[in-house]
Amino acid sequence: MAHVLLIEDDATIRTALMRALGEHGHAVSSASTGSQGLRQVLSDQPDIVILDLGLPDMDGASVLAMIRGVGDVPVIIATARDADADVVAALNAGADDYVVKPFSGAQLHARIGAVLRRSSSANQPDQPLLVGGLRVDPAAREAVLDGTPLELTPKEFDLLHYLAARPGQVVTKRELSTEVWRLPYGGADKTVDVHLSWLRRKLGETAQAPRYLHTVRGVGVKLRPPS
Repeated sequence: MAHVLLIEDDATIRTALMRALGEHGHAVSSASTGSQGLRQVLSDQPDIVILDLGLPDMDGASVLAMIRGVGDVPVIIATARDADADVVAALNAGADDYVVKPFSGAQLHARIGAVLRRSSSANQPDQPLLVGGLRVDPAAREAVLDGTPLELTPKEFDLLHYLAARPGQVVTKRELSTEVWRLPYGGADKTVDVHLSWLRRKLGETAQAPRYLHTVRGVGVKLRPPS
């Protein structure tokens, strides 16, 4: 499991989260102020940081900026602030995830696992993915179908790459909105639907006559080679 640094000023919340994460097998250290947390980021070199925005000595957004200035340790914002502007600002500033209080230790444990899996995957060499006649090259950010390059927008490519990395696996729209769009609430089904529609068009198929992209009604979508 991971070495987690929890930067949280509320002693009750801090104690409860340390206990819960410890029960899930994590080694947890903590700091009650932003300055103390920054020192521990440098000295302890944690695997991941859980950061509150409402700290007594400085705003958590400033702490995030300083963490990003010295390294790329994954950071999950854990705060009571639920305004869209705060979420977007934190994610754009380099946060890897954003969770709004109250939340359970089990939920935070799951978020930690997801962020660390993404971080580990990002550090692996990007190899081209082959699904039938479809070739997706993440290093070059190129997709080729039956020898013909596809003209994809950046987000269309991200969506195709995520699905191609999981051939035959059903992926929910909530997962796509979280992992591809980095939206913490998984509430962007319409955005996902629109991009899937555009992607189908560029793959030369429709929802009624799929070749690669298959909708699993009530569950999600999967990408697999044509039969």
